[in-house]
This record gives sequence, C-alpha cells and structure tokens, in this order.
Amino acid sequence: MTATIQSIHARQILDSRGNPTIEVDLVLDDGTFGRSAVPSGASTGTHEAHELRDGDKGVYMGMSVINAIENVNGVIARALKGRPVSDQRTIDQCMIDLDGTPNKSLLGANAILGVSMATCRARAGAEHKPLWQSLAEQFDVGDSHLLPTPMMNLINGGKHADSGLSFQECMIIPTGFSRFSDALRAGSEIFHHLNKLLKHAGYTVSVGDEGGFAPQVQSAEEAFDFLLNAIDIAGYTGKVKLAIDAAASEFYSNGSYTVDAKKLSSEELTTYYQELCKKYPLISIEDSHSEDDWDGFASLTAAIGVDHQLVGDDLLVTNVQRIQKAIHENSVNSVLIKLNQIGSVSETVDAISLAQKSGWTAVVSHRSGETEDTFIAHLAVGLKTGQIKTGSLSRTDRICKYNQLLRIEEQMGEKAEYRSPF
Repeated sequence: MTATIQSIHARQILDSRGNPTIEVDLVLDDGTFGRSAVPSGASTGTHEAHELRDGDKGVYMGMSVINAIENVNGVIARALKGRPVSDQRTIDQCMIDLDGTPNKSLLGANAILGVSMATCRARAGAEHKPLWQSLAEQFDVGDSHLLPTPMMNLINGGKHADSGLSFQECMIIPTGFSRFSDALRAGSEIFHHLNKLLKHAGYTVSVGDEGGFAPQVQSAEEAFDFLLNAIDIAGYTGKVKLAIDAAASEFYSNGSYTVDAKKLSSEELTTYYQELCKKYPLISIEDSHSEDDWDGFASLTAAIGVDHQLVGDDLLVTNVQRIQKAIHENSVNSVLIKLNQIGSVSETVDAISLAQKSGWTAVVSHRSGETEDTFIAHLAVGLKTGQIKTGSLSRTDRICKYNQLLRIEEQMGEKAEYRSPF
C-alpha cells in the first residue's frame, strides 16, 4: 500500500545569516516523518522564483515568512492531505497549479519548495532508503555512486563579504583525487594554510557568509596568489585547481563593469577572463557577465568554452526555458542548480536533466543563507551531477553538507566513485 500524506506543518526558523526561513514537517499515514528547511540567497537573480516575505519592517526588518507559512499550513496542507507520495511530480504539480503564477508569487517558492523537499524525505523514509538513492530511483537515474567534486569558496567577496573584492567567490577544486574524503581533507588543509598565510600578511581572517576568508585584498590576482601559495604549502600543486563565481551582475552598471576599481566594457571583461585563465589554473568561471548580457556570455564561451567550464547562475536561475535558450545560443556550458531559484524538486531535476542531455555539466549549489538541511548533498549524488558548491571549510551550515557526503561515501563502500569532471 502506498503511503499518503497525513499532515503538513510549517514553522519559522532562522538561516545562517539570522534571517527567518521556512521549515516544514511532513508526516505520512504510516508514521514516517520528513523535515526540510529552505535556504535563501543574498546575491539573487531577478529571474528567480518569488521568495514570499511579509515586508513588515517592524518584524525581522520585513524578512519574516509568516504568510508563506500560513500558505503551507492552510491551502497547501488541505490540497495534499491524503495524496500518495509515490510520484514527486504529482505533488509538485499540485502546488504549482494551486499557485497559478509564472514565478510562484502567490504561495511563495519558499513555501512550495519546503513541502516538496519534505515530501522527498518522507518518501525515502517510507521506502527505508537513503534520500540519495530514493531520488535516483524516483527520477530514473539508475545506479548512482558518484560523489561530487566540491567547489570550495575559500576567499569571499562581492555580496558575501565586505572585503571590497569584486569577484564574489574565489574557489579551489580538488580534482586530482580518487576519493571524496581525500579531496575534502585536501581542502581542509589548504584552508588552514591559507589562514596562516593571511595572518602573516597582516590580513583579517574573519569569514564571510559562506565560511571563506574575507581579506581586504586589492584584486582577484592577489586572491589567486594566496590560494596557489596555500595549495603549494599543503603539497597539492597540480591536484587542486581554481574557480570563481564572478557574480558580475553585482558589479555591472550603466553598460559597464567595475572590477577591482577598473571599468571594463563587456568585450574587455571577456578579454580579462582570458588573461586570468592563461596566468592561473582557473578552470571554471560562474556568472562571468551580467544576468542579461547574453552576448557577453556567448563571447567568452566562444573564446575559451572548449576547455573551461562556464557556469550560468543568475543567467539561468535553474529555469528550463532559460537553459534551453542558452543551449540554443551557446551562451555557457554548465548550469548552477539552486532548488529555491525554481521552487520545487521536480523542476530542479528537469533543469539538471536538460543540461546533462545537452552535454553540459551541472553544479548543485547552496545559498549564502543556509540551514542545517543536507538535502543538496543527497541531490548531487542521486542525480549524479558530479559537482557541488557548498562553501568553505568553516561554519556548520556548510560543513554539514560535506559531513553528509562523507557518510554517503562510507555507506556506499567500495562502490563509491570520485572523479574529476574536467
């Protein structure tokens, strides 16, 4: 007999930035319980699904989510009670239809996603299977034993810190390893060596939203030099590469880009990235141009897309229509996957599947406002994306995802795989 939804209850909790977000408890008629917590971004694309907040400046400075919670506990709970959880798409589509807007602005993408994720967890519990395995089977992925390569944000800039650095994330990617646990160890060691180097240079070692350091470095080049030095001291030269999330929409204004105090046109920015790739082992660039600068993205892809991963985040917002356009225009060759950009698990899976079928890579990602929920670790494994972005090597909201991947690797035993996607 298929388990059905007995009750759904949402509450307001706090995310890693101390802002309110939604947590959802979902109970099945067999007593199985599923819980989820919804993340929230700071650097958000204008084309993302709508995050419903109350706007009352006297309560959490307008950031409370009581209306979204009432939508979960009211209209959504009534509509889903008694429905079987055997088909995730049916559950998600019911909520999408209830909302009836193009961007989930009536009920809130945060409300819909909380229930969607909790349904997945409850179903996995009813099946007596790990969440990653349940996801793989639910969406016909087949055997999934690939642990994702982490993109670790060790130096924070942009909207994730007050360092003054234009690029939002300067990351390391441990590619030269055969086990996830070894790659994670390398990242941790590099993180601690970087700490010592920054201290020695007189920089602050406070951390930004995603757990990386936020030193007042003068340029991306200086940040890269620190990273390469830390990699070398740790003994991993050649085994660890560099990546950035430029988040260019944040330093774009009136037709030009201001990068580390230099004003550049779209074409000049493309040239600048090419120069960085020649000088450094930089293998992945995310959001190289502003979210609607389609020509800028296409120019960089034409220039270096054959041997570099060029990721669309604000450009694509986990939306299949925008991904399809980018495929047609050869804008990028990879998509960043954020559940709350689109607002349901099944739509997120559709974005991953479209990218993979088109020969693109897909990178499952956290948000700067995170929770203790480890759903994205399971999603990256279950959908075999091969890459995950979940922050630096500090702050429990980031580390919990890495720790979950360690548990999954142990659970898989000899079947666990880890390989570079590059």
